[in-house]
Amino acid sequence: MSITMRRTVLRSTVMAAATALAAAISILPAQALDAQWCKDVHIRFFVGGAEGDAFGTIVYNGAKQAEADLGPKVDYIFSQWDVEKMVQQLREAVAVKPGGIAMMGYPGDASIMPLAEQAHKDGIRMMYQNVPVPKVTAAFGGGYVGAQQEEQGRALGAEAFKLAGLKAGDKAIMIGPFENESRGARERGAALKEAGVEVIQLSSPPSGEWASDPNLAIPVITAALLNNPDVKAVGYPGGQMLGNVPTYMQAAGKKAGDIFNFGFDTSPQIVEGFKGGWVQLTADQQPFLQGYLPILSLCQQVVLGLAPMNVDTGAGFVTPDNYEIVAELAKQALR
Repeated sequence: MSITMRRTVLRSTVMAAATALAAAISILPAQALDAQWCKDVHIRFFVGGAEGDAFGTIVYNGAKQAEADLGPKVDYIFSQWDVEKMVQQLREAVAVKPGGIAMMGYPGDASIMPLAEQAHKDGIRMMYQNVPVPKVTAAFGGGYVGAQQEEQGRALGAEAFKLAGLKAGDKAIMIGPFENESRGARERGAALKEAGVEVIQLSSPPSGEWASDPNLAIPVITAALLNNPDVKAVGYPGGQMLGNVPTYMQAAGKKAGDIFNFGFDTSPQIVEGFKGGWVQLTADQQPFLQGYLPILSLCQQVVLGLAPMNVDTGAGFVTPDNYEIVAELAKQALR
């Protein structure tokens, strides 16, 4: 066979192989993304609160939708917003060695770090939602789905200052887990002090009791309002307490509109609070996405080898002027 013929045959063989390879590659996505394409993946998902919790229910609904769409086996973990309980449950989750864990970042970097290291050694993919843990993800990988705590708190404080018509020297109450380095960044970041407002801080229990049962905060909030009758605004750390504003105000002898009440999240109770004039401002962080996207990302990481997602779910503000836009979805525990 001549050199020319050999070259022709070789060229034809290479082209045929390339064509076959391209054809094989072109059908891979269709095969990988069939319905229930994540059915062989086991995930442990941290909801955060208790079953029926106003915020946690929306997170749970998002996660359940992802489970239905993608097909993984998902174990749902409820923690009552108790930091110590979350850490223990994460320890148990790592020991089970699932394909992936979607963990609430609520306990913070220091508490999660050693367990994230063990998960990394065991090849467990990690995602975090609701509260970022930047030191953990920098050291051992994983993505984050949720609002950026300090940035969202700062933006909410500035918006509250503007809409409430506050000025330097006015007095406000801010409630939150201030001692929690990661989770408390949102409430610490509310920029009222920088504007000259006198801020009275009420620390919520680290065990998450007020989020699980907002009525437990009635005596503390009532006493703070009675001891500071000139308070013009009150900020709340989550949708559970913001939805309970009418109860707090009535217990302190206040009428709707007497105090500018603001906070985070949406729920059926918060919608009613807007409707009744009790709630004036909330920052929406789209908890449905905090349920759906971590599961989607874990499936993509395990099955397709994709990098983890990082998504800021902060969606802006809900006020008396626009709350009706999200009202119906909030009532369905989807927004």
